[in-house]
Order: sequence, then C-alpha cells, then structure tokens
Amino acid sequence: MSDISGATVLDVRDVGVHYGDRHALHSVTFSVRRGELIGVIGPNGAGKSTLFKAICGLVNHEGSVDVNGVHCHDRVDRMDVAYIPQRSDADLLFPITVGELVIAGRRRFRHWFQRMGPADRAAAAAALAAVKLSGYEDRSLSELSGGQLQRAYIARALTQQASVVLLDEALSGVDQPTTNELFDLFAELSQQGTTLLVATHDLALARHRFDRIIAVNGTIRGDGPADLVLAPAVLDSTFGSGVATHGGTL
Repeated sequence: MSDISGATVLDVRDVGVHYGDRHALHSVTFSVRRGELIGVIGPNGAGKSTLFKAICGLVNHEGSVDVNGVHCHDRVDRMDVAYIPQRSDADLLFPITVGELVIAGRRRFRHWFQRMGPADRAAAAAALAAVKLSGYEDRSLSELSGGQLQRAYIARALTQQASVVLLDEALSGVDQPTTNELFDLFAELSQQGTTLLVATHDLALARHRFDRIIAVNGTIRGDGPADLVLAPAVLDSTFGSGVATHGGTL
C-alpha cells in the first residue's frame, strides 16, 4: 500500500440525499487521506452510487463535501474528483474514440471555446501510457474489453489530474487476470498519491485487496480494516441477517 502522508483530501460531513420522500442516504460522515485505496461495499440500492454522485456534485445533497481543504459549493469546485460510473451498453454505443475520451479530462483547464493544445495532447498520451493503452487512441469504446474500458476512464481521470477517483463497480464483469491487472494499476496510482474508492459487491475481493473498507446501507455501517468491517455484526447490519456466513460475491 502507499506511504500515506496523513493529509486529508476528502472530507464528507453529514451528507444526506433524498429522492422525493425516500431517504437514499443520511448522516454520512468520513474522511479520506492522500493515497488511500478503499473498498466500498453494500447491497444493491444501498446508496453506494448515490454517495459517489453526491461527492462529485452530480446530485443535490445535505451536509458538506471538502476536497483538498476547499469547501465545495457546486460541481466546478469538485474537479479534483473523478467519477467512473458503472459500465453500460450506452457507453459502448456512444460515438467517441479512446483518445477523445481521455483528452476530455483536460477540459477543466480550458475555457469552453479553447481548443486543446500540444500540452493537452501530451498529457493524454502520458495518461494512456500509464494505463498501458498507448496506440489505442483511434479505437472506439465499443472495441474495448471491460478491463480496457476501465483503463481508458482511469486515463481520463489522470488527464483531469484528479486527487480522488471514485470507481463504481469497476470490476463487475471482468475476469480474474484483468482484475489483477487493474489492482496493479490501482496500487501504482495509490503509491503516487492518488486516492481511490472502489465500490464492489465482492466480499472476498474486499477482504483480500483493501486495507480499509467502508460499508454503506443508507448510512455508514462500518469503516475500518477489513477484519473489523467484514465481521458478522457489521455484515448483518449492512446486508441483512445471514449474510455474515456468505464469503463471496453478493
């Protein structure tokens, strides 16, 4: 794992989200340090995706989100956070190349009317090299495997120079060799100081791949080392009675 400096990059305080009369999240509070690699677990509908969207400013929320010590009032304040959503067929049908996707991360550094310049193209090329996708610039997203697509989105986050990367079910549908490759990449980015939060249903994966796990179901049910958060009492609170005996994917 990374040499964590102790500097807080993400501070979430009393965050709540309502969809009409339904409380999707309430009283969510936690902080994350530079270079942490954290697993976020919980059942379907528990609020993991909603939490990530709230952190990015994609949904209205109560409470506060600070990124690198800056209190965020709107989405513009949160460009230090990159959100990589679950893969969908719509993503693959969208007519965009890998190169176009990755260089889009440089938009935060340009006015809408400015064209991308040599520095932007160099940053995109460096990001693609970092995720081992050099030479894929002209391929459409539909030509990529699941693991390659995740790498392309991570490359966009790198060109965005995001301090925090939120990956929503990034490992869903990818095989074991690809999972291993992605975790090698996660570990490398973590060592370089990027903070990553990875939502997953796979408890076995969470146990063996993350030093810290946050369990979510409407609110934070557990936060800490794997052996603490994956204890029976916390799993029952998160997933419901009887799940504590289930060691695999939920």
